[in-house]
Order: sequence, then C-alpha cells, then structure tokens
Amino acid sequence: MRGAILIGILVMLAVTIVPTLRSLVQQRGDTAALQDKVAEQRESVQQLERQAALWKDPAYIEVQARERLKFVRVGDRAYTVIDPAADRASAPAPQRPVVAAPLANAASPWYGKVWQSVQIADRPTAGVTRTK
Repeated sequence: MRGAILIGILVMLAVTIVPTLRSLVQQRGDTAALQDKVAEQRESVQQLERQAALWKDPAYIEVQARERLKFVRVGDRAYTVIDPAADRASAPAPQRPVVAAPLANAASPWYGKVWQSVQIADRPTAGVTRTK
C-alpha cells in the first residue's frame, strides 16, 4: 500500500514538473535564438554606420560619382571601352519572327484581302518559327 502511494505521488510530481521543464528548455532555446539575432543586427548596424561614415568623406563621394555615375571633372576626358565580344557572349541572339502570310486569291476583291490580313494579324503566333 505504501509503495502504491509513493508511486502515485511520484507520478503526480512528474505530471506537474515535466511540462514546466519542457517549457523552460523551450524558452532557453528561444532566448538563445533571439540573442543570436540581436548579435547579427548589431553587426549589421555597425556595418551601416561604417558605410555612413564613408559617405561623409568628400573624397569617397567623388570616387563613387566617378565610378558609378561616370562623372568627370571639368577638363578631364572620360573613355568608356565597350567589348563587343562580351556583349555577344552574354546576350542570346534575338529571334526574329518569320512572317510568311499566305497570298490571297488574286480573284478575290480588295475587302477579302483586307479581311484575310486582319485574320492573320489577329493570331500573334502567325509565322513564328518555334525552336526547341
């Protein structure tokens, strides 16, 4: 009888303590995750503050204007070299649609030819060759 009472008390203690301990472990994990996030945000803020300090320097602003906006001083000459091989390599060759509308019957009246051209124009894929 005493053993059953002792086991009952231990089960009641386990039922009340286990959810509390689970909650405590989860909260510690959440706290650690939030501390990591705060550390990342502090690092981001420091990086942005360093960048803002750079923009206060007139020499840095001048360099950025020259590089990004292609600004030059009065009397300077700016040259931009464009490599046509790089343009051809990076951009795919444009595909031009081949439109070959069937000819209207020569015996048809002018309005029949106009109506045929309207029908062809209404189909946006008319005459486009598909390549796969």
